[in-house]
Amino acid sequence: MTAEDGYLLDNRQVEAGERLAALASLFDPTTFRLLERLGIRPGWRCWEVGAGGVSVASWMADRVGTDGSVLATDLDLSWMPAGDSTSFEAQVHDVGTDPPPGGPFDLVHARLVLVHVPRRHEAMAAMVGALRPGGWLVVEDADPALQPLTCIDEYGPEQELANKLRRGFRALLADRGADLAFGRTLPRIFRLHGLVDVGAEGFFPVTGPECTLLERATVEQTRDRLVEAGLATDEEVDRHLAAVARGGLDFATSPMISTWGRNPPAPG
Repeated sequence: MTAEDGYLLDNRQVEAGERLAALASLFDPTTFRLLERLGIRPGWRCWEVGAGGVSVASWMADRVGTDGSVLATDLDLSWMPAGDSTSFEAQVHDVGTDPPPGGPFDLVHARLVLVHVPRRHEAMAAMVGALRPGGWLVVEDADPALQPLTCIDEYGPEQELANKLRRGFRALLADRGADLAFGRTLPRIFRLHGLVDVGAEGFFPVTGPECTLLERATVEQTRDRLVEAGLATDEEVDRHLAAVARGGLDFATSPMISTWGRNPPAPG
């Protein structure tokens, strides 16, 4: 999606690359451990939904080898490589409206995607429908309503301002159709779609360099929308970014709920 479509975090903005890099640093280790636990191996066919950047698709490609395949899709391929220089295929695709791009797949994975997709239930049906019998679906999504603060230790005016801007960011997300309590519903939704062996776990970093980078990139990427909506002033955004640059603030992320489930194997 692009800003013109109403999507708040346009991949074509310069800050998007910084944001994707920070998200990869924060969440790739958790994702990779989970996919290894589910048994990703040579020969698997994988679909990475809403890839954004290359880190997960590249890692998958290394694991499935030349006997397997990885298809990475997104509405915007601005941060995906072009040509034949990669070990995976990249394709423009809208998971909420388009039919599955091939399959069946041994593994379908989406991270921090469906919370932003207005037709998220159609997207879930498409991903489940693309699984082979016995194939795994893994959806990792945020639950901002579960932990709404960016500074969970709100002990001073800088932390209070940071949390004011985070409330504004959440309001903008909700106005654009994001479900701020979506992450916690994933296990139930998986079972409603007939998946078995369903499990889930939560993770959210509380502080660190990547959290600071993510905070700065997110605020810079959304500042015009925050100001236009009357949720913050330019002076407040400038003051917050100056505090971020000085260091010493602890920024947390929204909890990420990682949920997995398996398409029932074929009888016999």
